[in-house]
Amino acid sequence: MVVARSTVTVASAPTRFNRADWASAFRNVEQELSQVPVRVASGTVPVELEGCLYRNGPGRLERGGQSVHHPFDGDGMITAVQFAAGEARCSNRFVRTEGWEAEEQAGRFLYRGVFGTQKPGGAMANAFDLRLKNIANTHVVRLGDQLLALWEAAEPHALDPASLETRGLSRLDGVLSKGEAFSAHPRFDPGHHGSPRMVTFGVKTGPRSTIRLMEFATEDDAAAGIRAGDLLCDRRDSFNGFAFLHDFAITPNWAVFLQNAVAFNPLPFVMGQKGAAQCLASKPGGQAMFWLVPRDSGAHAGEEPRLVPAPEGFVFHHVNAWEENGALVIDSIHYSDFPSIGPDVDFRAVDFDSIPEGLLKRCSIDLASGQCSTELLGERCCEFAMVNPAEQGLKARYAWMAVAEREQGNDPLQAIQKRDAQTGATRVWSAAPRGFVSEPIVVARLGGTAEDDGWVLVPVWNGAREATDLVILRADDLSEQAVLELPLAIPHGLHGSWVAGPVMV
Repeated sequence: MVVARSTVTVASAPTRFNRADWASAFRNVEQELSQVPVRVASGTVPVELEGCLYRNGPGRLERGGQSVHHPFDGDGMITAVQFAAGEARCSNRFVRTEGWEAEEQAGRFLYRGVFGTQKPGGAMANAFDLRLKNIANTHVVRLGDQLLALWEAAEPHALDPASLETRGLSRLDGVLSKGEAFSAHPRFDPGHHGSPRMVTFGVKTGPRSTIRLMEFATEDDAAAGIRAGDLLCDRRDSFNGFAFLHDFAITPNWAVFLQNAVAFNPLPFVMGQKGAAQCLASKPGGQAMFWLVPRDSGAHAGEEPRLVPAPEGFVFHHVNAWEENGALVIDSIHYSDFPSIGPDVDFRAVDFDSIPEGLLKRCSIDLASGQCSTELLGERCCEFAMVNPAEQGLKARYAWMAVAEREQGNDPLQAIQKRDAQTGATRVWSAAPRGFVSEPIVVARLGGTAEDDGWVLVPVWNGAREATDLVILRADDLSEQAVLELPLAIPHGLHGSWVAGPVMV
């Protein structure tokens, strides 16, 4: 593993990366651990790093000899790595959802997957079965005394933060109704309006879509009678058109949504031929829209949302947004088209050259005129980007993201890039040739004043040992501080979070 980077000549996929190493991560996790000491293979764990890294992602990818069609259909598994006094311990648990329990007992798939996994028996066995299994596999966050495993099409599952045992579905003390969608991508306001809070949403889709924007307290305030987890703000807004929304962004005054120009044809799903997500397609000639929803905690509370035409393409994830000189600026990862894996494609053999890469772009919206301009910030394939949590909703100078090893074109993510928004300069740490990275998590040093004073925690699939490493990098120069060999082989994951403070037992 190296820090220095050099230009990589474009080559054929077999010579660009080791497909066998990349694909070897797609396997079932066969064990659940509790507080197992983690071996430090190199370097030292910073003593100041105290808290817990939680990760979520698919951990069950095969049942009864049948593989999922897409890894996003795998059952959710939470991994927790707890740090204290320069040491780390690892635990993991599957989320005991109703569907997981039933399929564990049956030893086969009983539900269809959103991304194309079918029950045994072909189209006839799947037709008209419109049930969706809440797989709780996308994100994990702490809210009050609960750890929430998130899947955006239904309620979260509550877990014990220390043992990771599943407590059951949570409707957040009556905030949610049965089966109500709850985003798997909340944003954490660091305190723009006096106290930190979790801002999130749910979306009800259809020919006209409704967004419910919610803000929750993340700290107790005895004087105000507020407990962590209490609902502070709640509003609903409806918009024309179908909405496929995984992520959004916040500023002190706005929640920013991008309605991608996609169409949903449910017929193949109803007839048992495709998963629901496979029925999405870019709408030719369609117009993407930014939906700017005023936050009830901000200066435009009570105002109607503003609609602004957005650029062509497709966006899963936003990096950050902020307000500047009468404009709202948002950095996002844009694809030229909606990336999808067809019913007849094995995801382990997917042709990366046929799938559009994610590129970092900046949209600047003039709030007075409603005009939007777009700027390409880099040509390197990227995903899973974030800023220092204290800069969420502000004009952050730095962003950290997972990127491909080569500087142009689509490949698996094998490196971490730090980008300086002021100068455009970048630094890259690489896990190539046999390492593949997941979402980096930025942890600020307690008491630090510089925006890049802290660490970046990076899960890396190590193809050489066919298991997962956790790499700790310095946030400022991406120098390698430690490599921890986790006692687990964890499939390529999705999202995670950091909870600072003393290690729980």
